[in-house]
Amino acid sequence: MDARALSPKISVAPQITADDIAKAKAAGFRAIICNRPDGEAADQPVFAEIEAAAKKAGLETRYIPIVAGKVSDEDAATFGKALIELPGPVLAYCRTGTRSATLWSLAMAGEKPLPEILQAAKGAGYDMAGVVRRIANGGKTPTDTGDAQFDVVIVGGGAAGISVASSLKSRKPNLNIAILDPADIHYYQPGWTMVGAGVFDAATTARTMGSIIPHGVHWIKSAVAAFEPQNDAVILDGCRVVKYKRLIVCPGLKLNWGGVEGLTETLGKNGVTSNYRYDLAPYTWELVQGLKGGRAVFTQPPMPIKCAGAPQKALYLSGDHWFKSGVLGNIQIDFMNAGGVLFGVKDYVPALESYIKKYNANLNFFHRLISVDGPAKKATFEVAKPDTEKTTVTVEFDMLHAVPPQIAPDFIRVSPLADAAGWVDVDQTTLRHKTYANIWSLGDVMNAPNAKTAAAARMQAPIVAQNVSDDIDGRSPTSLYNGYGSCPLTVERGKIVLAEFGYGGTLLPSFPKWVIDGTKPSRAAWWLKEQILPPVYWKAMLKGREWMVRPEKVSAKS
Repeated sequence: MDARALSPKISVAPQITADDIAKAKAAGFRAIICNRPDGEAADQPVFAEIEAAAKKAGLETRYIPIVAGKVSDEDAATFGKALIELPGPVLAYCRTGTRSATLWSLAMAGEKPLPEILQAAKGAGYDMAGVVRRIANGGKTPTDTGDAQFDVVIVGGGAAGISVASSLKSRKPNLNIAILDPADIHYYQPGWTMVGAGVFDAATTARTMGSIIPHGVHWIKSAVAAFEPQNDAVILDGCRVVKYKRLIVCPGLKLNWGGVEGLTETLGKNGVTSNYRYDLAPYTWELVQGLKGGRAVFTQPPMPIKCAGAPQKALYLSGDHWFKSGVLGNIQIDFMNAGGVLFGVKDYVPALESYIKKYNANLNFFHRLISVDGPAKKATFEVAKPDTEKTTVTVEFDMLHAVPPQIAPDFIRVSPLADAAGWVDVDQTTLRHKTYANIWSLGDVMNAPNAKTAAAARMQAPIVAQNVSDDIDGRSPTSLYNGYGSCPLTVERGKIVLAEFGYGGTLLPSFPKWVIDGTKPSRAAWWLKEQILPPVYWKAMLKGREWMVRPEKVSAKS
């Protein structure tokens, strides 16, 4: 018996026999649902045989036969009613389990989010792509899809989405483009580190979404529920369907605050903060100013994360304030890093280590934050050092700067666009999807092995725009992405180590060394971060003006 759990209430299985009933009972099942009509195959036991064995074992049964490929709305409603009426857990079966999984998915449509349903089915080995519109429509077959059609649909109105829309419009002014995003506000997220250090005011990092949507681009203010790449369609919440000729996917990533037990309950109080949220970055600065002694803990989750340098930027800027305020000697600083190195590109490590030493910070590698007790001011870490057994350690804190684990958005992870790890599966040089030739991706959600930073998106946007334009014109891609990303590591107020690198850790500096030597702390780099990059972001990058961008081109020989 191959029972696969969809939820604690129900598991599904391929065809079972009367001999499996005893196994089902031993496994804790209290009811059986048969979704396979009698007589589908010569070797198939009839339901009466299963029912008799179940009755003898004290299990309840229900017969809801479904012809393969013909699950009606009424069938789903009947199945949902049976789940309510029968004692659980329930084991449902058909020939392969697919019909049972489909019935459950449709029955749960009004109760669970679509990505959660798709993930549960996928985890059990069942692909619900064929009924995704029905699930999105509350489990019922849509009568009117209300399709809208665009030349290009862009999923996500963040830095990547707005930039690629503007770059496309500058190349193809007549393109009919739509951006799908439910957010009201667009944020300049690289500025939040500076907010947490009292350099920027939070309000300067936010603009209304409507004010930055490029002229002539449609904004559909709705969340994406699912993809149907085989139909060139995106399903929105409420089962609205948007059709496309070409699709660009860039919704960013998901900050998985719930991935750390107790963290969400204590954020913004009890000394627990994070520069990874707009409303919390000011609290960081409040805590830094108020701390005169005690223990400050800074965490970094496993990769990949948005801006891998940001967790330690918070440490450096806080340490700098305490140093200049004369209280650093009273404060113990701990950096708890789930990884094994301070920074992934070795050329920048010596400069960073000098500041770790300056602020007398303790480096703790392979420490992953797993729980927080805010009122008790305690944080627990899993310690997973190589070639040793995992252990846990609990530390007390007066201030905790917590960075959550980060994953692809739910609707991406369960989609046909995702790789095994849940990220959009692209060719790392052209940023075109490996399976679907009319889909591209950029920004934090795709699986190219580059740093997930706004600077990376600034480079990727014109590359994707050009390659989409090439495709429209019937040409092969002409622009290549070399993995460029930039991380301005704010090591003190007034100085930055400007890390710029590409695939494999190759250094890709934008300036000659006599202007900015990125491997050393520099006042010029701080001026760039504080004074130049915000206007470049708002007035150039989001407007399709491709300053400070030099995409590689396919050579004539290739």
